[in-house]
Amino acid sequence: MSARASRLLVIFTAFFAGLVLCFGVILFVGGRGGGPSGIQAAAIGGPFRLTDQNGQPFGDQDLKGKSFLVFFGFTHCPDVCPTTLFEISEIMRNLGSDADRTAALFITVDPERDSPAAIKDYLSSFDPHVHGLTGDQAALAAVARAYRVYYKKVPLDGGDYTMDHTAIVYLMDKDGRFVAPFNVKRTVEAAAADLRKHL
Repeated sequence: MSARASRLLVIFTAFFAGLVLCFGVILFVGGRGGGPSGIQAAAIGGPFRLTDQNGQPFGDQDLKGKSFLVFFGFTHCPDVCPTTLFEISEIMRNLGSDADRTAALFITVDPERDSPAAIKDYLSSFDPHVHGLTGDQAALAAVARAYRVYYKKVPLDGGDYTMDHTAIVYLMDKDGRFVAPFNVKRTVEAAAADLRKHL
Protein backbone atom coordinates (compact mmCIF):
# COMPACT_ATOMS: atom_id res chain seq x y z
CA MET A 1 0.00 0.00 0.00
CA SER A 2 1.35 3.42 -0.93
CA ALA A 3 2.02 6.13 1.66
CA ARG A 4 -0.80 8.21 0.17
CA ALA A 5 -3.26 5.33 0.38
CA SER A 6 -2.20 4.68 3.99
CA ARG A 7 -2.82 8.31 4.90
CA LEU A 8 -6.25 8.22 3.26
CA LEU A 9 -7.13 5.05 5.15
CA VAL A 10 -6.09 6.65 8.47
CA ILE A 11 -8.12 9.80 7.69
CA PHE A 12 -11.19 7.76 6.70
CA THR A 13 -10.90 5.58 9.82
CA ALA A 14 -10.60 8.65 12.07
CA PHE A 15 -13.56 10.32 10.34
CA PHE A 16 -15.71 7.19 10.72
CA ALA A 17 -14.73 6.81 14.39
CA GLY A 18 -15.66 10.46 14.94
CA LEU A 19 -19.08 9.89 13.38
CA VAL A 20 -19.69 6.84 15.57
CA LEU A 21 -18.64 8.77 18.70
CA CYS A 22 -20.81 11.76 17.79
CA PHE A 23 -23.83 9.52 17.16
CA GLY A 24 -23.22 7.73 20.45
CA VAL A 25 -23.14 11.02 22.37
CA ILE A 26 -26.39 12.15 20.73
CA LEU A 27 -28.08 8.89 21.72
CA PHE A 28 -26.72 9.12 25.26
CA VAL A 29 -27.70 12.74 25.84
CA GLY A 30 -31.06 12.24 24.21
CA GLY A 31 -31.78 9.25 26.45
CA ARG A 32 -32.65 7.14 23.43
CA GLY A 33 -30.64 4.08 24.34
CA GLY A 34 -33.57 1.97 25.45
CA GLY A 35 -32.98 -1.47 26.88
CA PRO A 36 -34.26 -4.77 25.52
CA SER A 37 -37.74 -4.08 26.88
CA GLY A 38 -37.93 -0.89 24.82
CA ILE A 39 -38.24 1.25 27.94
CA GLN A 40 -36.01 4.31 27.69
CA ALA A 41 -34.10 5.34 30.80
CA ALA A 42 -33.47 9.03 31.31
CA ALA A 43 -29.81 9.77 30.77
CA ILE A 44 -30.03 13.12 32.54
CA GLY A 45 -31.82 14.17 35.72
CA GLY A 46 -33.57 12.21 38.44
CA PRO A 47 -34.90 12.53 41.99
CA PHE A 48 -33.24 15.08 44.28
CA ARG A 49 -33.81 16.80 47.62
CA LEU A 50 -32.04 20.09 48.34
CA THR A 51 -32.71 23.35 50.23
CA ASP A 52 -34.21 26.42 48.59
CA GLN A 53 -33.36 30.08 49.10
CA ASN A 54 -35.90 30.29 51.94
CA GLY A 55 -34.20 27.48 53.85
CA GLN A 56 -37.01 25.03 53.02
CA PRO A 57 -36.61 21.51 51.61
CA PHE A 58 -37.17 21.44 47.85
CA GLY A 59 -37.05 18.48 45.50
CA ASP A 60 -38.24 16.97 42.27
CA GLN A 61 -41.62 16.14 43.81
CA ASP A 62 -42.30 19.86 44.22
CA LEU A 63 -42.20 20.18 40.42
CA LYS A 64 -44.58 17.34 39.56
CA GLY A 65 -46.78 18.30 36.64
CA LYS A 66 -44.54 21.19 35.61
CA SER A 67 -41.94 21.34 32.89
CA PHE A 68 -38.91 23.23 34.17
CA LEU A 69 -35.46 24.58 33.35
CA VAL A 70 -32.31 23.67 35.28
CA PHE A 71 -29.09 25.67 35.38
CA PHE A 72 -26.02 25.06 37.55
CA GLY A 73 -23.92 28.03 38.66
CA PHE A 74 -22.82 30.11 41.64
CA THR A 75 -23.49 33.56 43.04
CA HIS A 76 -19.90 34.80 42.69
CA CYS A 77 -19.95 33.99 38.95
CA PRO A 78 -18.79 37.11 37.09
CA ASP A 79 -20.60 36.75 33.77
CA VAL A 80 -22.16 33.50 32.51
CA CYS A 81 -24.47 32.90 35.49
CA PRO A 82 -26.03 36.36 35.82
CA THR A 83 -26.39 36.61 32.04
CA THR A 84 -28.11 33.22 31.82
CA LEU A 85 -30.41 33.98 34.77
CA PHE A 86 -31.32 37.32 33.20
CA GLU A 87 -32.20 35.54 29.93
CA ILE A 88 -34.28 32.96 31.80
CA SER A 89 -36.03 35.77 33.70
CA GLU A 90 -36.88 37.55 30.47
CA ILE A 91 -38.35 34.31 29.08
CA MET A 92 -40.47 33.86 32.22
CA ARG A 93 -41.72 37.44 32.00
CA ASN A 94 -42.61 36.92 28.35
CA LEU A 95 -44.70 33.89 29.29
CA GLY A 96 -46.96 36.08 31.41
CA SER A 97 -49.42 34.02 33.47
CA ASP A 98 -48.15 30.83 31.78
CA ALA A 99 -44.97 31.21 33.82
CA ASP A 100 -46.91 29.85 36.81
CA ARG A 101 -47.09 26.53 34.98
CA THR A 102 -43.32 26.14 34.81
CA ALA A 103 -40.23 26.92 36.90
CA ALA A 104 -36.50 27.40 36.66
CA LEU A 105 -33.90 26.00 39.04
CA PHE A 106 -30.58 27.65 39.83
CA ILE A 107 -28.51 24.95 41.56
CA THR A 108 -25.28 26.12 43.13
CA VAL A 109 -21.96 24.39 42.58
CA ASP A 110 -20.43 26.48 45.40
CA PRO A 111 -22.17 25.49 48.65
CA GLU A 112 -19.22 26.82 50.66
CA ARG A 113 -20.31 30.39 49.90
CA ASP A 114 -23.87 29.95 48.63
CA SER A 115 -26.03 29.69 51.71
CA PRO A 116 -29.80 29.97 51.32
CA ALA A 117 -29.58 33.62 52.44
CA ALA A 118 -26.82 34.41 49.92
CA ILE A 119 -28.82 32.80 47.11
CA LYS A 120 -32.00 34.62 48.15
CA ASP A 121 -30.21 37.95 48.02
CA TYR A 122 -28.67 37.08 44.65
CA LEU A 123 -31.97 35.98 43.10
CA SER A 124 -33.78 39.13 44.20
CA SER A 125 -32.59 40.65 40.90
CA PHE A 126 -34.26 37.93 38.83
CA ASP A 127 -37.73 36.59 38.11
CA PRO A 128 -39.49 34.99 41.12
CA HIS A 129 -40.11 31.78 39.14
CA VAL A 130 -36.38 31.03 39.54
CA HIS A 131 -35.76 28.83 42.59
CA GLY A 132 -32.27 28.80 44.08
CA LEU A 133 -31.09 25.50 45.53
CA THR A 134 -28.17 24.52 47.71
CA GLY A 135 -27.21 21.65 50.00
CA ASP A 136 -24.19 19.88 51.39
CA GLN A 137 -21.30 18.83 49.17
CA ALA A 138 -22.49 15.23 48.86
CA ALA A 139 -26.08 16.13 47.93
CA LEU A 140 -24.98 18.66 45.31
CA ALA A 141 -22.40 16.28 43.87
CA ALA A 142 -25.12 13.64 43.45
CA VAL A 143 -27.42 16.07 41.60
CA ALA A 144 -24.53 17.26 39.42
CA ARG A 145 -23.74 13.65 38.50
CA ALA A 146 -27.38 13.00 37.64
CA TYR A 147 -27.34 15.99 35.26
CA ARG A 148 -23.87 15.14 33.89
CA VAL A 149 -22.56 18.49 35.18
CA TYR A 150 -18.85 19.15 35.59
CA TYR A 151 -17.65 21.61 38.23
CA LYS A 152 -14.34 22.33 39.88
CA LYS A 153 -12.92 24.88 42.30
CA VAL A 154 -10.25 27.04 40.66
CA PRO A 155 -7.88 28.89 43.04
CA LEU A 156 -7.19 32.57 42.38
CA ASP A 157 -4.42 34.87 43.55
CA GLY A 158 -4.85 36.13 47.10
CA GLY A 159 -6.49 32.96 48.41
CA ASP A 160 -9.83 33.49 46.67
CA TYR A 161 -11.33 31.04 44.18
CA THR A 162 -13.83 30.74 41.36
CA MET A 163 -15.76 27.78 39.99
CA ASP A 164 -15.39 26.20 36.57
CA HIS A 165 -18.67 24.51 35.61
CA THR A 166 -20.96 23.27 32.86
CA ALA A 167 -23.17 26.11 31.62
CA ILE A 168 -26.02 24.24 29.93
CA VAL A 169 -29.69 25.04 30.56
CA TYR A 170 -31.63 21.77 30.72
CA LEU A 171 -35.30 21.49 29.72
CA MET A 172 -37.15 18.86 31.73
CA ASP A 173 -40.71 17.67 31.05
CA LYS A 174 -43.68 17.41 33.43
CA ASP A 175 -42.43 14.03 34.67
CA GLY A 176 -38.92 15.32 35.36
CA ARG A 177 -37.44 13.68 32.27
CA PHE A 178 -34.81 15.38 30.16
CA VAL A 179 -36.13 16.84 26.90
CA ALA A 180 -33.18 18.76 25.43
CA PRO A 181 -30.65 21.50 26.13
CA PHE A 182 -32.64 24.75 26.13
CA ASN A 183 -31.24 27.55 23.99
CA VAL A 184 -31.54 30.92 25.75
CA LYS A 185 -29.31 32.62 23.14
CA ARG A 186 -32.17 33.55 20.80
CA THR A 187 -34.98 36.05 20.88
CA VAL A 188 -37.04 36.04 24.07
CA GLU A 189 -40.17 35.49 22.00
CA ALA A 190 -38.74 32.38 20.29
CA ALA A 191 -37.49 30.88 23.55
CA ALA A 192 -40.79 31.56 25.32
CA ALA A 193 -42.76 30.03 22.43
CA ASP A 194 -40.55 26.92 22.59
CA LEU A 195 -41.00 26.56 26.36
CA ARG A 196 -44.75 27.13 26.07
CA LYS A 197 -44.98 24.01 23.87
CA HIS A 198 -44.02 21.91 26.90
CA LEU A 199 -46.37 23.46 29.45
